[in-house]
Amino acid sequence: MRHARELGFEIEPIRQLLTLSGHPGSSCEGADEIARAHLADIDHKIARLTALRVEIARMADCTNSSVDTCRVIEVLGDHGRCVADHH
Repeated sequence: MRHARELGFEIEPIRQLLTLSGHPGSSCEGADEIARAHLADIDHKIARLTALRVEIARMADCTNSSVDTCRVIEVLGDHGRCVADHH
């Protein structure tokens, strides 16, 4: 199950998968549920990272010449200036 760690599965789901693998004649429904839950977690992380990327790219596109009007500094100092909610 080392490959499961490489695929990003946490320890508890790996333990559950190991338990399921000890019953080769059983339904794979439990394993499918674990994989779907992991996929949903990955999708959530991708969405969050995508929103963060958009925000950072917007911040970094600062054309001001001094720190007192710098978009990066403004956004970092005031969450209200962010375009997306990235909590």
